[in-house]
Amino acid sequence: MTAGLKFYAGYPITPSSEIFEYLAMKLPERGGTVIQFEDEIASINAVIGASWGGVKAMTATSGPGFSLMVEGLSLAIMTETPLVIAYVMRAGPSTGIATKSGQYDVMQVRWAAHGNYELVVYAPWSVQELYDLTINSFNVSETLRVPVILLSDATLAHIWERVVLKDPNEALVINRKKPKVSKELYKPFEPEEDLVPPMASFGEGYRVMVESLTHDERGYYKATTEIQRKLVWRLINKVRKNMHMLVDSASYFVEDADYVIVSYGSTARSAYGLVKELRSRGVKVGLYRPKLLWPVDEESLIKSTRNAKKVFVVENNAGVYVNEVSRVLRHKEVFSIPVIDVEIPPPESIYEVMKEWM
Repeated sequence: MTAGLKFYAGYPITPSSEIFEYLAMKLPERGGTVIQFEDEIASINAVIGASWGGVKAMTATSGPGFSLMVEGLSLAIMTETPLVIAYVMRAGPSTGIATKSGQYDVMQVRWAAHGNYELVVYAPWSVQELYDLTINSFNVSETLRVPVILLSDATLAHIWERVVLKDPNEALVINRKKPKVSKELYKPFEPEEDLVPPMASFGEGYRVMVESLTHDERGYYKATTEIQRKLVWRLINKVRKNMHMLVDSASYFVEDADYVIVSYGSTARSAYGLVKELRSRGVKVGLYRPKLLWPVDEESLIKSTRNAKKVFVVENNAGVYVNEVSRVLRHKEVFSIPVIDVEIPPPESIYEVMKEWM
């Protein structure tokens, strides 16, 4: 709401339902609208429609619900629709354990939708970061006209912590670009220098096209290699070339570290505890924590591990993000520490696997 949210559509699903319940009480008091739809497919499409109606819009879900949303996600990517999805992971596959945690869906959020594209995924590790990165997710989505996913998990959903709230001015809220040209000259998908087209909404008098088919800058369907190539590369590069506004990470004790742990989300809390414990024993170990999971912030990852002899990727899954770390740090020894736990993996569980390779 601080970021300017005015429309929420969703379907209840543990462990994300508290977002829905809270907004149902509070958002109408701020002039917004909350609607429960019959399923997640309808919800994501309603969010797309609301965004084109000119308001900031979002939904929230968990694994099974996100699986139903991915066709709508691909539609939002192609139509360059700003929206935010709060994805609260739980133990899976299928319905799994609805009230328990896991980090199984890190690859799903990046690759589930069909087609070539880039989107943005953030992974907070605290309630404060949930708050701050929600605002940032809206800002990035509005600026680049891309869906942004805030990826947390049941552990974070159930934590109570102190949070510093902000007013909109302090939060530096950003709104989407509007057309500067006349209504006669406006082309719905004509980009500016940053590769992002200004966005006219329905009802503002502009000729608005929301075309899911391959289209030119006017929004007209064109089934040619030239148009497809131009469009797809722009959808990708408008994110890649604006990485400076996306990157966000934290590193701890990496300057002199012989070993660096890479971990994200709630699991990084345990990894941080282990790092401090090992440091007290004289072991030179550090932690690199990406807050931006996708696209991968390769520069900060390389910088934070430059002095490390070995890198350990700690995840509450069977080992998935380690593949990206290995790709980036291809000249280093990278080891996967997959610790599947329905709560938050304790530091001892991480160390039991890690010490074998140290």
